[in-house]
Amino acid sequence: MRSRTRPRATTSAVAVVVPAHNEERRIAACLRGLRVAAAQVAPLPVVIVVVADACTDATAVLAARGGAQVVETRGRNVGLARAAGVERALELLADDGRHAWLAMTDADTTVPAAWLTHQVARAAEGLDAVLGTIRLAPTTTADTLLRARHDAAYFRTRRFHGARVGAGTGAGGTWEHPHVHGANLGVSAAAYLRVGGFAPLATGEDRDLAARLIATGHRVARTDRHPVHTAARLRGRAPGGLADLLASLCPATAPPGTPTGPDGAEVDCVPTPGVPGGGKSVRDIPVRNL
Repeated sequence: MRSRTRPRATTSAVAVVVPAHNEERRIAACLRGLRVAAAQVAPLPVVIVVVADACTDATAVLAARGGAQVVETRGRNVGLARAAGVERALELLADDGRHAWLAMTDADTTVPAAWLTHQVARAAEGLDAVLGTIRLAPTTTADTLLRARHDAAYFRTRRFHGARVGAGTGAGGTWEHPHVHGANLGVSAAAYLRVGGFAPLATGEDRDLAARLIATGHRVARTDRHPVHTAARLRGRAPGGLADLLASLCPATAPPGTPTGPDGAEVDCVPTPGVPGGGKSVRDIPVRNL
C-alpha cells in the first residue's frame, strides 16, 4: 500500500510510556536516561508515565521518586499496560496531546541522550512512526558468548561492508532492519489513535501495532541510529520475549557454580517450551521499509 500523503503536524509535546513489572532494581537507571533525553528536546513539554503492572515490589514508589507519573494496573499484560500509559499521558498533556509524539521503552532499558531528539526530528519530516533497535547491556564477561550468538542472528540482514557489529551506520549506508521492539519505538498520537492503539496482548503488542500502522499506509521508518540498551536476562517479564530468545541461545546447562539472581541475568539457560527462538529479535514480522 502506498504511504498516505497528509500535512505535517508540528509536534507539540512528547510522552514516554514505560511498562514495568517488578523492576525496582532497574527503574531508577531507566528514568535517569529518560530525564537526560527529555532535556535535549526542551522547550517541548515531556511527560514520563511508568505503568506499574501487578508489581509486588517498590517499582511504583521509585518511579514516582524519579519524577515519573505512575499508573498502577493489575492485568499482568504488557499490551494493556502500554495502552493505559498512553491514555494517562494524553490526559496529562490535554490539548497538547493532539499533536504529541509517543515514545515507548521498557523499564529494564536505558536510552541514549539523543533518543527523543532523533524521534522528534523524524516526526518533523512527516514520519508517523519510528522503529529502533536494541543492544544487549553488558553485565559480566561471562555473557560474551551469549551476546555474540544473539548479535549473529540480530544483524544477519545487515550489509556491514567492513563496519564492526554494533556500529550505527556502515559504509554501505543505513540499515533498514526487520525488528520491532517496544523498548525502542515512537509513534505520533494521531497515527496511534487512528489504528486503535495497543491491543491487549501479553506479548507481541509492539509488532501488532507496527503491522497495523504499515497495513493502513502510515509512514514508518526503521533505523539503527540511537539504539537502546536492554537487560540481557534469561527470566523475562513477557512470554516469548527477549529473555526467552536469549535462553534458547544458551547451552542447556551452565558451568558449575554459575551465580543466579532474581532477574535471571546469570542462570542456567533453559529454552522455553513452545517458544522456539523467542520472537523479540530473530522472528520479527517482515514489513516494508521506507
